[in-house]
Amino acid sequence: MRCHGMVTKFVGPGFLQIADRYRGDPGAAARLSAKIVQGSVGTWGNVIMPRQPQVSAAEASALAEWVLAQQPAP
Repeated sequence: MRCHGMVTKFVGPGFLQIADRYRGDPGAAARLSAKIVQGSVGTWGNVIMPRQPQVSAAEASALAEWVLAQQPAP
């Protein structure tokens, strides 16, 4: 929660922004879970998503699914 807000960007994009970008993309959960563990750069500009090797594959998958399930407020 230090890098991502629920709705808006802190260092990296907000969880809702991520969900909006990938909504309807059937391969998004797998790609996002890999980015959680392996890290990435360039997806959202020059912001670095540091790798999180302490997160298991199952945990990364659950986190990715949770992020992708975020819905805009009614």
